[in-house]
Parts: sequence; structure tokens; C-alpha cells
Amino acid sequence: MSAPLHPLYIGGEWLDGPRLRDNLNPSDTRDVIGRYAQADTALAERAIAAAHEAAPAWGLSSPQVRADALDRIGSEILARKEELGTLLSREEGKTRPEGIGEVARAGAIFKFFAQEALRLRGDKLASVRPGVEVEITREPVGVVGLITPWNFPAAIPAWKIAPALAFGNTVVLKPADLVPGSAWALTEIISRAGLPAGVFNLVMGPGSQVGQALLDDRRVAAISFTGSVGTGQRVAQAAVSRGARFQLEMGGKNPCIVLDDADLDVAVNSVLQSAFFSTGQRCTASSRIIVQKGIYPRFVQALGEAARALRVGDALDPQTQIGPVVDEAQLAQDLKYIDIAKAEGARLVCGGERLQLDKPGFYLQPALFADCDNGMQHCREEIFGPVASVLPADSYEHALTLSNDTPFGLAAGICTTSLKYASHFKRHAQAGMVMVNVPTAGVDYHVPFGGRKGSSMGPREQGSYAAEFYTTVKTAYVQP
Repeated sequence: MSAPLHPLYIGGEWLDGPRLRDNLNPSDTRDVIGRYAQADTALAERAIAAAHEAAPAWGLSSPQVRADALDRIGSEILARKEELGTLLSREEGKTRPEGIGEVARAGAIFKFFAQEALRLRGDKLASVRPGVEVEITREPVGVVGLITPWNFPAAIPAWKIAPALAFGNTVVLKPADLVPGSAWALTEIISRAGLPAGVFNLVMGPGSQVGQALLDDRRVAAISFTGSVGTGQRVAQAAVSRGARFQLEMGGKNPCIVLDDADLDVAVNSVLQSAFFSTGQRCTASSRIIVQKGIYPRFVQALGEAARALRVGDALDPQTQIGPVVDEAQLAQDLKYIDIAKAEGARLVCGGERLQLDKPGFYLQPALFADCDNGMQHCREEIFGPVASVLPADSYEHALTLSNDTPFGLAAGICTTSLKYASHFKRHAQAGMVMVNVPTAGVDYHVPFGGRKGSSMGPREQGSYAAEFYTTVKTAYVQP
């Protein structure tokens, strides 16, 4: 049986593209999940034109209409979370419970922004001039281009699409080439939610054509991008050159400090989840574990034992704890950095080998290194795989210095029973998100997401703060 064909969605129509791309299962590369249409520059421009034509009417639509549509989308996602979660895990490689959890988060995001559409606030002030009133309102920016990554193929599109639509913008979505299935399934749900033609468009295809069209077209008022640092910098340059607003999330090299007074079980569990779950393919994963010397030997031993016990396998196997790496290229990158760490003199505690299981897939035993130095290359650059490095620290102050010594600033964690150190760290960690005694990987859907330094540029994503990017502020003066 041939794999099913999945078209593009442009201007309210399902359209074929000039090429097709197979969507492969990283747990079993013999499994072709589907064949997905690829757009070229002309089709990307057609989607932009459709969104541009639909923008004025949608921007002036009733917030109740927008709220009802988003609520319908969220309700169907939640009702189908097991089906969609299985699809997600099949194409991306995270375990089925993780896939279902991500889909549930996507549904909750749409339900949340359904209500945010009704809560968009303004201000009415008295002018300093007698008899004049001042009104401050928020309006949609227009056409928004969304470029999403492969590691969260449901949640990240959701937290970009939902606020864009809630606040009256029209959307052109370009998902990552590796994971078109989740984006297509989400689009199919959106296509039946009652949105006017052109309000939402799905354009799958290569970044060199589809992504570039979004960057170059002056009808695209804003670009929201999640992905690599290099691509994010190019997005920023292109947006600035034509005066478009941009929002960038570009990863991290996140630290987690473990102090001498930490509860060992809490610390090991927190780091294990942060570093290795979802195969370490999370921008919030803790890859630098900074451990005070008093607890260092016990912690490394305990974390090593826990990491060795992790079961690697097919993402849909209920016994699996760590699924495959997403594809051959990412696996090669992980293995390259493992070799770099060994050459730099880091001590390999466990893991780091490619596994040959009963199915052809991209399986890697999670790697744990100890006795690392923050100047080592593998401690400076984002690996984006199940690889963690433990660094010794003389004191809390030393650990804090190591924690902040990074070009990134997305998430930072600390494990301690000291209120003094926890409070100090929350204030002094140079990161957009700080976690105390909980994993760095894992954030709520209703609060802001984002970082500092090289991790993020532009307004925050998620929660009520999303309005800062997806709306523009207007000030009106009235003399009655």
C-alpha cells in the first residue's frame, strides 16, 4: 500500500505542490508515515497573497467569532490527543506519553487563547489638555509568517498560531521539513473551524524557497521563528532590512546547579528528566550540570546509574523511556560532539554509543560526561541530543559564575534546600526562565516563554505576553 498524499492548504483550498517529501519514522525507517506536498516560491507567494487579502476583514472580526473558532480547534485536539500524540511520536521520535502530553498542551493553548481573544485590553486616559480624551487600543499587525522547528511539532505551532488568530492576524505556517504530519493534522482541524478562506495557510517546503519568500515579502508584517542560531540571525537581518517585526527563539546551553545541601533523589530525577527525556531534543534541556564538590562524587555515581538504566527503543513501545534521535543528520551531530568531549578530556561515565536494535532507526544511548570544564567546546555549543556534562564547582558563588558563563540564556535550574541560595539564584541567573528543584525542561502553557542573550530576541511567546508581538498599539485622541 502506498503512503497517503497530503496537500498544501492555501486560501481555503487543498493544493498539490511540484514535489513530494516522504515523512519517515525515526524508530523504523522502513515506515513511511505519508507523502507531503512541497511548495515552491510561487505557491508560498500565493499563500501570502491569500493571507493579505483576508487580513482586513479578519482583523475587524468579532472577538467572539475568533474565540469560538479557537475553542473548537482546541476541543478537537484534546478529543483526539491519543491519535495525534501517536502520530507525533511516530514522526518525531519522542515517546508516546510525551507525544500525547505535547498534543494535550497544544489543545490547551488554543483553549487559552480562545479566552484571550475576549480579554484583549486597552486604556482610556485623561489628556493633559482639558476636554481631550485618550484611548489606547491594540490591533492586529496583519499577515504573520510562522516558521516552526521539528522538536515540538504540535506545541510550538500551536503557541504561535493560536495568539496570531486570537488577536486578528492572518497566518502562513511553514513547519519543519522533518515533521510535516503534526502540522498537517493540525491544519486539517483548523480548516473545519469556520475561519474565512485565507486566514490560515499551510505551506510545507524548503526554507530556501518557502522560508525565504516569507522573509522577503513586504506583505508579511511579522515573522515568528524557532530554530537554530544561524537561521535566526538571518531571519532578524531580513526582517530589519524591510522593517518587519520579528520574534526569535534560538536554543540554549542550559545549566542546572546542584548544591551540597540538595536532596540527592530530587536532584538526580530533575537532571535526568531535563537532560535526557525527549531524547534531549529540547531547547530547555539541561546539558551543563554544575555540582558542588561536597556532593559531586555521590551525584555523579547516582546520575550515572540512573542514566544507564534508561530504556532506549521504539517511541511507540510502552517500555521505552528514550526514543530515537530525529534523523541521521542529528544523530551524526550528537556523535560528533561525543567524540569532541572525549578528545577534550572529559570522562565518559556511561552511554554515547549508537544502538543497533531490531528495527532500523536512529538510536543513541544517552551519554553522561563528568570532570568537564566550562571552556570545553562541548560545554559551550548546543548539541541538541541526549548528552550531558557534569562540571565541579567549589561553592555556590563559583557555580553561579559557571552557570552564567554562556552565550545563551534560556533556562537555568538549581537544586537546593536553601531558601537563601534559591532566592539569590532566581534573581541572579541570567536566563529567561528559572527552575528551583524542578526540571528545566517543562513549562506551563499560560505563562511567558523565552530567554536572554543569544537564546531569544523580541517579545515573549505564550500567555498574555503574546499580545506584545501579535498586536500593535494605537493611541487615539478625541475631543467630544
